[in-house]
Amino acid sequence: MVAQAFTVDLDKPLVFQVGHLEEEYQEWVHQPIVSKEGPRFFENDVLEFLTRTKWWAVPLIWLPVVGWANTAHYLLHGCHHKHPMDGLRLVFPPAAAAILCFPFWNLIKLFSTPSTTPGLFGGGLLGYVMYDCTHYYLHHGQPSSDPAKHLKKYHLNHHFRIQNKGFGITSTLWDHVFGTLPSTKTVDKST
Repeated sequence: MVAQAFTVDLDKPLVFQVGHLEEEYQEWVHQPIVSKEGPRFFENDVLEFLTRTKWWAVPLIWLPVVGWANTAHYLLHGCHHKHPMDGLRLVFPPAAAAILCFPFWNLIKLFSTPSTTPGLFGGGLLGYVMYDCTHYYLHHGQPSSDPAKHLKKYHLNHHFRIQNKGFGITSTLWDHVFGTLPSTKTVDKST
């Protein structure tokens, strides 16, 4: 018995048909059909709607995003660099952090078991709280001994002297890894 080749029915939604073409797909897809309006992709109206885009929708949606880049950066981090001693805008706002908890929870769920997800998430959240409290202390505390005294000098050097180096707050580890460690001489001058 000879297997009959699969034929795509252009009167039915295409997306779930094309997989049946197997090795004949490449030849099929490179034979254009010229028409003002192409065939339907999905039977579901919402999915079908999401696959169609008027040309003017691209600039209408994405040009404002391009213009928001500075605004978004300023809101998320730039304000901290412009006003580094503003104690009320130094740590990440809890409302924004709470919103970000959902994608992080789901990301952890992808890579862990149901019984370890809460522990990993809680540990990550505790790390974030410690990081933000340390960051606040480095700006507003008066450490008298190392390592906090050194970290304060290191971090304020990032704000007031060399903004493109010394990104580490609780440690210089990642500045070593990414080659963004400022020279020791520069850090010592900030005393």
